[in-house]
Amino acid sequence: MDHSTSKATSKMDRAGLNPVATYRVQLRAEFGFAAAAELVPYLAELGVSHLYTSPCLQAAAGSSHGYDVVDPGRVNTELGGERQHRRLQRVLRRAGLGRVIDLVPNHMAIAGRQNPWWWDVLENGPSSPWAAFFDVDWESSEDRWPNKVLLPVLGDHYGRVLEAGELRLAQADGAFTLHYHEHTFPIDPASLAGLLTAAAEACSSELLGFIADSCARLPRPTVSGRRTVNRRHRDKMVIQQLLARLCRHPPTPEQEHGGHLPPGSTPNDRLLSPRAAIAAEVARLNRDPDALDALLDNQNYRLALWRTAGRDLGYRRFFDINSLAGLRIENEEVFAATHALPLAWVREGSVQGLRIDHPDGLRDPAEYCRRLRQQCPEALIWLEKILEPGEELPADWPVNGTTGYDFINLVGGLLIDPAGEAELTAFYREFTGESADFPALARECKRQVITELLGSELNRLTALLVAVCERHRRHRDYTRHELHEALRQLAANFPVYRSYVSIQPTTKGKSDKTRRLASKTDRHHIRQAVAATDNPELDPELLRFLGKILGLELGGELEGELALRFQQFTGPAMAKGVEDTAFYRHHRLLCLNEVGGDPGRFGVLPAEFHRRAAEALARRPLSMLAGSTHDTKRGEDCRARLALLSEIPTRWRRLVARWSRQHKKYRREGLPEANVEYFIYQTLVGAWPLTKERLTPYLEKALREAKLRTSWTRPDSGYEKAVREFALTLLADERFRAELEQFLAPLIPAGRINGLSQTLLRLVYPGVPDIYQGSELWDLSLVDPDNRRPVDFAHRQRLLARLPTLNPEQIMARMDEGLPKLWLLRQGLHLRRRRSELFGSRGGYRPLNATGKKGQHLVACLRGEAVIALAPRLVLGLRGAWRDTRLTLPPGSWHNLLTGEDFVGGPRRVAALLGCFPVGLLEKQPT
Repeated sequence: MDHSTSKATSKMDRAGLNPVATYRVQLRAEFGFAAAAELVPYLAELGVSHLYTSPCLQAAAGSSHGYDVVDPGRVNTELGGERQHRRLQRVLRRAGLGRVIDLVPNHMAIAGRQNPWWWDVLENGPSSPWAAFFDVDWESSEDRWPNKVLLPVLGDHYGRVLEAGELRLAQADGAFTLHYHEHTFPIDPASLAGLLTAAAEACSSELLGFIADSCARLPRPTVSGRRTVNRRHRDKMVIQQLLARLCRHPPTPEQEHGGHLPPGSTPNDRLLSPRAAIAAEVARLNRDPDALDALLDNQNYRLALWRTAGRDLGYRRFFDINSLAGLRIENEEVFAATHALPLAWVREGSVQGLRIDHPDGLRDPAEYCRRLRQQCPEALIWLEKILEPGEELPADWPVNGTTGYDFINLVGGLLIDPAGEAELTAFYREFTGESADFPALARECKRQVITELLGSELNRLTALLVAVCERHRRHRDYTRHELHEALRQLAANFPVYRSYVSIQPTTKGKSDKTRRLASKTDRHHIRQAVAATDNPELDPELLRFLGKILGLELGGELEGELALRFQQFTGPAMAKGVEDTAFYRHHRLLCLNEVGGDPGRFGVLPAEFHRRAAEALARRPLSMLAGSTHDTKRGEDCRARLALLSEIPTRWRRLVARWSRQHKKYRREGLPEANVEYFIYQTLVGAWPLTKERLTPYLEKALREAKLRTSWTRPDSGYEKAVREFALTLLADERFRAELEQFLAPLIPAGRINGLSQTLLRLVYPGVPDIYQGSELWDLSLVDPDNRRPVDFAHRQRLLARLPTLNPEQIMARMDEGLPKLWLLRQGLHLRRRRSELFGSRGGYRPLNATGKKGQHLVACLRGEAVIALAPRLVLGLRGAWRDTRLTLPPGSWHNLLTGEDFVGGPRRVAALLGCFPVGLLEKQPT
């Protein structure tokens, strides 16, 4: 190895152990590995240590995000495939940058033949080698379709679709498939015996007759014994090879009959070829709905109307997405097969960090984390775990932390003025007529999505609870409806995403006994849910009984299974009910409606922020610190601007009331309702300037996610049109635009200071800062797809290259371009890289308290006794003057990395410390 390679490897190793920051990019066909490689010099100059990429394993064709993996053993060809992926790794290594990849262990996309495992499951049913890979309830299938997978893909009822000729059987070179528009399904070879027998008789082919008999003798797809399964797959492969050969190179009648013509035929007879006979039989079935129906009845799947997924689906999904099937990642074979390629990258040193998508969907997240840590003991591991306010990541999970939504809400809370809560709340109630009781709304929305979107999962749980109650004489008389409702209510009242009880095999000897583990925290959350379920129609004893089951206080295999499955259910209920429903209904202050946040909680005081920072340093000093992500509801600077409304509630209330009176003429038949109108005004304030090209799809998504007047499954085009036209009329109203821009005139600069403050705090808070693509400049994006628009990296590269030639005054003069934010990030990241010892687990954290009437407007802290950060908050309340506010700098000489100024330790006026730049980043100089 030459010196340059050795130095690069050394730098990369240090980056892995002492991460400076990550930079997240969304890979897609238009921005693949080659484009990411071109970005590396820019990222190195910016100061990050790790490129952090969205999933890069083979995803469904045309995927725009990569979370729909179909083959975890291959690199995504649409991103550039293995060759470009290797090149990206080499470029990163030469630049001394590490790599963080996004893994999706919870589910896979089941997109036709693109997913070879799922295709085999549909073809071979429970006897497929991959049947155990997917979370399918074969045994719980209804009597009318035993041991089948329900596939709700049809646009109408099955019989109507069949009789309309929309289902078509096809064969090519002996391979049979079923087609429905863009969908393709395999055909179980055992079901082909009748078709092939008829074709063999038509062409007098003894070989084809033998193949037909062989299909009939195949072991049934319900077998599970290894020897029988192996025989089925061996015979199936031989049958397919013989069929393919027969169709491609059919023998002459003389060859097939040992040199003799078939009985009753003459040399002048023109016998059908096997290929033609099979094609004729396929055509006959396609003309005969009854015959085709008989064939389909013998498949390992049941095609159904798409709406049936809401009640009858027999496999666990990712949330309510039918095309994403849950994996049994707790199975060691499944873990090994899905992680082989990523773990190989970790072992070879080309990947240093793993981001784990949706761990709450897993059966046992703690065990998964332990297994993953055992496989890659030195890697950085972050979980996309959404923590509710006050919730902590379990201390025994061997990971570095979360992906940072908890930090987003913590730092965002600093920018909220608690004094504005009462007036904003009163006005919200008065203007919209809506309740400001967010917890009640969240429960209502969770109940709705459980019923409308997650009914299949709830029905699976209900069937299990029925079986459990049959084993307990005190509870066997409850009706299915009562059990169904008890589960629904408990899930809706669950205070966090899920509990983490587990059932582990004992390690002593070969005993089949297990250990049932439930923490005090888990049982506390379960008791909270039971206590909150105050429904007069439900027997309190049933709820207490169910609570004991969920807390593993009762023995039994079925009882344990119910507890583990219930945990996998409450997460989707929370995500869909709160983040994807309640957040689009409750509009008191939109910047509070963020993933992992609580819109009912109004503000965070500096003392709490400092306390949380000290805890983070002690518990998870390398947890990720996010500002924006591909899933945030609003970009970081959009939230920072909206937070200012909490400081000016009276002015805001009067303005909205006036606007509403002015725009009454734009409403049609009372639409939009006041709550939606209020949502539109806040959206325009936060994201302005906002074009109709961005606003239109955003409004459609927001209205459908709210699930009140329209939804994704039952869209109301008339309602959506009325709301859309109201919003677009506002955009075209010159008077409104002028008033909006006049109102925003003081908010835009103040919002930018807020943005700089939360960026600075992300750079110094214990953890690893993450920068979402493009957000190194002002990020006023809305929820996806708005936040996944292409980024102009060439523009950012030019700005970064220009920065060192500018002085602070020149940088501040280009505030509109976002240069102050880019400068702050560059200087902060270079400091973290140069003085990494100050920001790791051994770098201390100490709050610094300002004195004076405006002291609460400053958040200041000391890292490692050598770096000071000064971040303003509630900036409108400052009115541009710090007055008598002072901060005592620790002894020594301090250099401001953002302005070049030097200060001596001791009491200093904050106005002087922040006179040339809105925030301060001071480094202690060596004596």
